[in-house]
Amino acid sequence: MLKQFWINLPVKDINKSKEFYRKVGFAVNEQHGNSEQTQLIVGDNNVAVMLFPESTFKSFTRHEIVDTKQATEVLLSVDANSREEVDILAKNAVDAGGILFGAPSEIQGWMYGCGFTDLDGHRWNVLYMDISKMPK
Repeated sequence: MLKQFWINLPVKDINKSKEFYRKVGFAVNEQHGNSEQTQLIVGDNNVAVMLFPESTFKSFTRHEIVDTKQATEVLLSVDANSREEVDILAKNAVDAGGILFGAPSEIQGWMYGCGFTDLDGHRWNVLYMDISKMPK
């Protein structure tokens, strides 16, 4: 059976991306980092997000990398603990050089979230969900 799940993302500059994610509030696993890769650990389930230089990423995908200024390859969503955490992550992302494509706001009366892009244009969705207000 499958044991773990990794998300792999191409980046232009490993060091800048590592610093960006650190400023946003992501955990960086220093044991899995060098000039060819960096590992972020996300959430209670410790999902690994691996960052690779574009040339390395392209060599093992054997495919072109999407131009994130023209298209979206994936929307990465993370679960926040509170509305305040959504606000903090949005501010941290902008302060670190990211761009908000969706300012923090209420969604459907039971969710609160925002959307930002990282330095390479990868899109992240941050949501706080109040399940007690979810329509039945």
